Amino acid sequence: MEHKHDHKAMGHEDKKISHHEMMALDFKKRFIISMILTPPVVLLSPLVRTLLGLDFLSFPGDLFVLFGISTMVYIYGGYPFLKGLVKEVRKRNLGMMTLIGVAISIAYFYSAAVVFGLEGSMFFWELVTLIDIMLVGHWIEMRSVMGASRALEALVKLLPTTAHLLIDDDGTTKEVPTSELKKGDLVLIKPGERIPSDGVIVRGQTSMDESMITGESKPVEKGPGDIVIGGAINGDGSTVVKITKTGSETYLAQVIDLVKEAQESRSRTQDLANRAAFILTIIALVAGSLTLSIWLTVGQNLQFGIERAVTVMVITCPHALGLAVPLVVSVSTSISAQNGLLVRDRAAFERARNLQAIVFDKTGTLTEGKFSVVDVVTFGSLNETDVLSFAASIETNSEHPIAQGIVRGAKERNVKIKQVSKFKAIPGKGASGEVEGRRVLVVSPGYLKEHGMLPSSEKLDELSQKGHTVVYVLIDDKLVGALALADVIRSESKVAISRLKEMGIKCMMLTGDNRHVAQWVAEELDLDDYFAEVLPHEKSEKIKEIQARGLIVAMVGDGVNDAPALAQADIGIAIGAGTDVAIETADIILVKNDPNDAVAILGLSKATYTKMVQNLLWATGYNAAAIPLAAGVLYSFGILLSPAMGAVLMSLSTVIVAINARLLKFKE
Repeated sequence: MEHKHDHKAMGHEDKKISHHEMMALDFKKRFIISMILTPPVVLLSPLVRTLLGLDFLSFPGDLFVLFGISTMVYIYGGYPFLKGLVKEVRKRNLGMMTLIGVAISIAYFYSAAVVFGLEGSMFFWELVTLIDIMLVGHWIEMRSVMGASRALEALVKLLPTTAHLLIDDDGTTKEVPTSELKKGDLVLIKPGERIPSDGVIVRGQTSMDESMITGESKPVEKGPGDIVIGGAINGDGSTVVKITKTGSETYLAQVIDLVKEAQESRSRTQDLANRAAFILTIIALVAGSLTLSIWLTVGQNLQFGIERAVTVMVITCPHALGLAVPLVVSVSTSISAQNGLLVRDRAAFERARNLQAIVFDKTGTLTEGKFSVVDVVTFGSLNETDVLSFAASIETNSEHPIAQGIVRGAKERNVKIKQVSKFKAIPGKGASGEVEGRRVLVVSPGYLKEHGMLPSSEKLDELSQKGHTVVYVLIDDKLVGALALADVIRSESKVAISRLKEMGIKCMMLTGDNRHVAQWVAEELDLDDYFAEVLPHEKSEKIKEIQARGLIVAMVGDGVNDAPALAQADIGIAIGAGTDVAIETADIILVKNDPNDAVAILGLSKATYTKMVQNLLWATGYNAAAIPLAAGVLYSFGILLSPAMGAVLMSLSTVIVAINARLLKFKE
């Protein structure tokens, strides 16, 4: 993916947001000035003066004053709509602005003709109140649009403007603009400060609040070697961070790019809304013309016919329809970004609501991707805790993955690790040492086999059949126990699989691991199916096989060796991306390594689609019901809508759609 953001680009984003603010302020200013000019227009209108008994306000040339003030409102207040009319006609894409522009122009030019001698009544007070209502409606709408974009704006503002750059080994710092930081720079992060850019801790222990960036609610403990994200808030400890990414490479810059890309990407639902809005505009223009013709045919005067036609065109404006989908897209994309769920492809995100099967990579996705002790078997008087304590004490001196797994298992169980002397590695077989004056060996089955000590045990056979790695513990050359190690299944995985199955989604697993290990994981998680001993390049073929069953399939993997499968799936979800969000083959990127986020993105997809449908049904249903009412079908019952009331109802529809979009919530 091409990233265009740097710190200057982020500044450009601020300008873009400011542009939206300027548009909102422009509508507000035009509304206020038009409102100031409205009372004299209303009071000078002959119909209003007669109804209110204000004939004493008449004076020579009052109609020309009325015309002049109304012209000011038409030109100044109506300018955005007239400009939009010209733009839509040029693009041959008629819409809301066409209807409003035509409606106010008909009212204005007909009324002007009456002032200059045409027989009939004037629409000046209806014209200015219509423009007032349209302006305030657009102002409220612009504020809603800005509100939906504020989460993205908040992301941009997470980075501090300055940083404490270390300039010598004595700890002397110099305050520099964040934009001037370079890769390799060392910066001091004091307690409570924000991280200025992505980097790695080189000194100090602390905790980081990354909730605004990844959605991780709890502070994350960090120490030397740990990656930190620009914008995160430092806890109580001072740390020194080496900058590894700047500008467009940083996590925040990439997220902002992805959010913008997702908001701008094509949406099938939006295409439907756009077509509906165009058709509705044509219907409104035709309905307005027919309304005028029918009323003139049945004997009503031109004024009445024009008023009905104008009301039809105003109330049928597809404004709410045009906003129905974009506002929901904007809100959902911002919500997902704030929770570490990054959407690259809107169409794939929308497809997720119809998902029928989800395929997980095993290592690092459903499992933690690292060994730990899953079972302890004893053969003598020592209990499980003692066996694990002696083994872990020996293995603290080894860098081997199995040794680290034993130590990890001991720490997870809060087992005491003791002092070791005379440590010695036994190449390919294990390690030995002295603990509390006793000779301890932690060795492989091969070592015991060589020495004729391999025990016979149903429990050990069962562990081996599950694909677990078994090592043995000897004390003073006597076998005291065995440890079974495996790639530990995440506790989150069980919850995620259970929730997915409740949603009626088939859960499967792909792994390059052996069949015994795959079967054990599948049984532990109650998966519907699994594929074992699959090489990376074969994974996409397995996805094709599942798709051949007629299922809509999502693939969840780490985005590296799973790339072909992510690309082949209907929805590719890269999990545990951390700060590396530039995973080309994924449609959706989950920052945290939590399978529950895959459930969350599906839930958000369904909630987003529901909001879109609600908005589309409201907008189209409202307009369909409003056309006959505006045309005057209830005139014989004394019910007649004025153009201004039509504008109120149309604006209300738009505001309801905007509010409904903002009510979209993320459920963890």
